[in-house]
Amino acid sequence: MKQFHGLDTLCQSHRGWLKPQDLAALLQADLQACHCRIYGCIDDDPEILLATLALLPETLNYDSFDQRLDFIVAGPILRNDCVPLTYRLEGRAFAITGRCSMIARVCGVDLYLQSSYTAVIGDTARQKFSIAIKPLLQQLKRQ
Repeated sequence: MKQFHGLDTLCQSHRGWLKPQDLAALLQADLQACHCRIYGCIDDDPEILLATLALLPETLNYDSFDQRLDFIVAGPILRNDCVPLTYRLEGRAFAITGRCSMIARVCGVDLYLQSSYTAVIGDTARQKFSIAIKPLLQQLKRQ
């Protein structure tokens, strides 16, 4: 299940009422050097690093109409001896963790790896992310 981490840390420096565009600006600054790690599992080792994907900076964009932050990460596939099961997208303070799969319509998965994830070592994988701002603001209000 997808989980958000570090949201309170990210927003602690902001004074006053946090509007969608404020949170989007904080996230854009935090994610400038983000990376996404894809992990698999073999036996007792639950975190075998399969790929590290870095932000393509020109893709980081806030859609103010949909209140959504979109961006693409890309990088080489490092290993192919197990299937991708989990991911961790990390900025400086903000992070998203969850389950992933190369196979569409798998129960309990919140990130389907795009077709560029070929599981061939050395191939470049690309993954698009969209972060809806409104649910994050609601999560902050509950904290």
